[in-house]
Amino acid sequence: MAKILLVEDDSELAERLVDWFTLEGHSPECVTTGEDALQMLEGYTFDVIILDWGLPGITGLMVCQRYRKSGGKAPVLFLTGKGDIDSKEAGLDAGGDDYLVKPFDVRELSARVKSLLRRPAGLLPTGLKLRDMELELETRTVKVGGKSVHLMPKQSALLEFLMRHPNRPFGAKALLEAVWPSESDASEDTVRTCVKTLRRQLEIVGKEDIVKTILGSGYLIESDSAAIRQ
Repeated sequence: MAKILLVEDDSELAERLVDWFTLEGHSPECVTTGEDALQMLEGYTFDVIILDWGLPGITGLMVCQRYRKSGGKAPVLFLTGKGDIDSKEAGLDAGGDDYLVKPFDVRELSARVKSLLRRPAGLLPTGLKLRDMELELETRTVKVGGKSVHLMPKQSALLEFLMRHPNRPFGAKALLEAVWPSESDASEDTVRTCVKTLRRQLEIVGKEDIVKTILGSGYLIESDSAAIRQ
């Protein structure tokens, strides 16, 4: 059973979601404003937060930003009517973990919540280091010597996955399932495009060749080991 904070000002939708998650065996708490959400987050611990983007007053985006700034670690899933890529990037940059555009099927929301809840609990590592390259997980920053570059969320997630599994090639399909598990509109072309843009970013710190293409096998990063820093 998970403790879920639902922040949604549409009363009909909120009631439906509370009923759904209660039937699934979870313990949902529902508030309708950003102010109430921040008060709840200050006084209680939740396993996952479902956060409406378009709240009156303090928006969902602002709630997420303040929650992360205060050290909050629970995964945040945004609900929003904004489907453009700029809004998605803004939500993820604010500290969100997932993003679902309205209208949606409640079963998809449930699947995404289950995916977030499967993440390991407790203190997460703050960085990964492979040879002379370090990836700061929270800031999505790659550092090599005195140089650094900031990655977009999926670029960072892809690099993190490959760094955690060094010397193993992964095809586009396997990476799609690992890094884009809940995004129905993603495809193998999405993976290839992400690899291309990731390499372009890594070129800034002189590491454009670290993600290698193995003909017939996929992509990998070569290393004896990748160290995890707590």
